[in-house]
Amino acid sequence: MAQDLFEIMHSMRAMRRLKPDPVPDDVVRQILRAAIGAPNGGNRQRWRFLVVTDPEVKSQVQVYYQRAFEDHVRDAYLHGEAPPGMTKEQHLRQLGAVEYLTVHFHEAPVWIVPCMEGGETPRRAEGAGIYPAVQNMLLAARALGLGATLTTRHTNYQREVDEIFALPEGVHSYAILPIGYPMGNFGPTRRGSLADVVDGSRWGEPAPFDLGDGA
Repeated sequence: MAQDLFEIMHSMRAMRRLKPDPVPDDVVRQILRAAIGAPNGGNRQRWRFLVVTDPEVKSQVQVYYQRAFEDHVRDAYLHGEAPPGMTKEQHLRQLGAVEYLTVHFHEAPVWIVPCMEGGETPRRAEGAGIYPAVQNMLLAARALGLGATLTTRHTNYQREVDEIFALPEGVHSYAILPIGYPMGNFGPTRRGSLADVVDGSRWGEPAPFDLGDGA
């Protein structure tokens, strides 16, 4: 029986250490069915989902994924402030998990790559047509006991990676979800308080009700 939805949401950590064990086809199919159940603009369903298992394709993409880590991600962790709800030490431990995923990215047994038809370059508003499907897949994976994470780092090299995926002109990848059985455990996510992120009708105004966390 599926776990309570709210329990799933609040324990759905980004699982970056994944076992290489294969994921059964029926399980991947359940995740994909969750994806296409998501809302999308005008029910146009302009999405397509690559199920990437080819080791050569994954290895080619991993090269760009690691390059983006070395160019941008590592320094952001080392020199940036810890996010709300985390200490600097916890943030640096997270860097270890991020680096592990970077090095072992291609070893995740299956990737799901959500793609969508669009213009010459992806636009922010188009994300509304694909990211609800991504969230459905993450929730489904968690409910099925699978680890996953949403990563868009490859888009630093959008053209090169989309070519590896053989996407036709006007179609772009919006994320990669590496999916597999987790090495670690699910658990409560680390977040700041509602008071840190919720305002009223205008930026900086207090919320119109008690946020329940001391605000």
